[in-house]
Amino acid sequence: MDQSKTPLYSQLVKHTSGSPLSFHVPGHKNGAFFPEEGQPFYNQILKLDATEITGLDDLHSPEGVIFDAEELLRDFYSTEKSFFLINGSTVGNLAMIMAVIDEDDVVLVQRNSHKSIMNAIRLAKAKPVFISPEYNGEYGVAAGLSIDGVKSAISQYPNAKALILTHPNYYGLTYDLKSLIDLAHEYSIPVLVDEAHGVHFIAGDYFPASAVELGADLVVQSAHKTLPAMTMGAFLHYQTNRVSLSKLKFYLQALQSSSPSYPLMASLDLARSYLGTYTKEDISYLKDEIEEFKKKLQKLDAIRILQHDDPLKLTIQSNGAWSGFEMQSRLESNGIFTELADPYNVLLVLPLLKHGMKHRLHEAAEKIAEVASTMPDGRNKPESKIVHKSISTLNVSYKEMELQQTEYVLLKESAGRVCAEQIIPYPPGIPLCLPGEILTEDDIDTILFLKEKEAKIQGGVYLHAGKIKVFKSWGL
Repeated sequence: MDQSKTPLYSQLVKHTSGSPLSFHVPGHKNGAFFPEEGQPFYNQILKLDATEITGLDDLHSPEGVIFDAEELLRDFYSTEKSFFLINGSTVGNLAMIMAVIDEDDVVLVQRNSHKSIMNAIRLAKAKPVFISPEYNGEYGVAAGLSIDGVKSAISQYPNAKALILTHPNYYGLTYDLKSLIDLAHEYSIPVLVDEAHGVHFIAGDYFPASAVELGADLVVQSAHKTLPAMTMGAFLHYQTNRVSLSKLKFYLQALQSSSPSYPLMASLDLARSYLGTYTKEDISYLKDEIEEFKKKLQKLDAIRILQHDDPLKLTIQSNGAWSGFEMQSRLESNGIFTELADPYNVLLVLPLLKHGMKHRLHEAAEKIAEVASTMPDGRNKPESKIVHKSISTLNVSYKEMELQQTEYVLLKESAGRVCAEQIIPYPPGIPLCLPGEILTEDDIDTILFLKEKEAKIQGGVYLHAGKIKVFKSWGL
């Protein structure tokens, strides 16, 4: 198929060019009625903000231009069926998991998964079996799963209904996903992959292999993370006989808005075309520009560039006293806004350039150099840590949680108690503590450290007062 085509976007432009009179929603009427202060920025985009009128199709029952756009997506990724998502990878994770597992089903899940994965399992009232990830000592973060860890989990739970994985992690680190997929398939276990940060992997050998190419049954990707798509734009890919397609479609229409954003969907159409027409010449240009940017940063004594798998993710650490949070704050003061910081790292997401595109990487390198020159001497490196490749479950099931009373206790005295709320450093959105898990001294130390560094934490309503919610009758 001709990947240069953009059927949905082109039809929206054609509709707008006819100066249509709107007697339908939305209420701004093609931008004619909109607050004056917003018009300079919204004027053009609102002309595309239409609804399911004749010629513009329906996301939840596509037969026209949306169907054609999704067919181009399916063709590019070589899947059985691919979908546009307008509620981000979050809704894709919810839909694919709920399409596969039912109440009381056992599901194997990578412990360092996004909160949307955990929320989906809870909504289904399933029984999660957590597989501990490997630990990356250079980054000081959890990475992917080992084949031994997954083998152990399957041997203990051979009737598991799904294996849920995250690939790559937020920092662009990958692992031997193919072996895990093949292993699960030997037991007829479908593999669901949250590949939010790997939508561009399909572009060529410069990037790691995509979970789609490696044979995962269902794959969710955030188009907006590295492609030129609007925020909340994502893809879901289906290529399996292990999962009901009709059930998946039901959850997609049940969980997504019945009034989808046409500008957002059109941006997905454009983003797919952008990626679908990516050439070897584009890759060569991108590689050269990224390498030049990295060389400039590598000359700076105050920082170091970490090894990576995804060239669009660049992680830096200080060779001085600053934590990742402190470095991020100082970069922001100099006009550099990064994707995330953690106690040790600052993550930059680089643009997926095409040949000849102008960019500001050289300017960014100069600004980073200015900041790095002010770094005080010191040492802030990840401490060595041994992660036991354990298999764990919840100490309180989701059903039991609904019947239990909770209370707030002092965080410093909560070790051994069963947590009753999610504690989620954000980003990356991976729960540090889940309801139903026993709180450990390591958990408490990490929370206190993050609080001290003023990291953003979702959940933990009374963490500011040094308290955490636990179940009354457990862990006493």
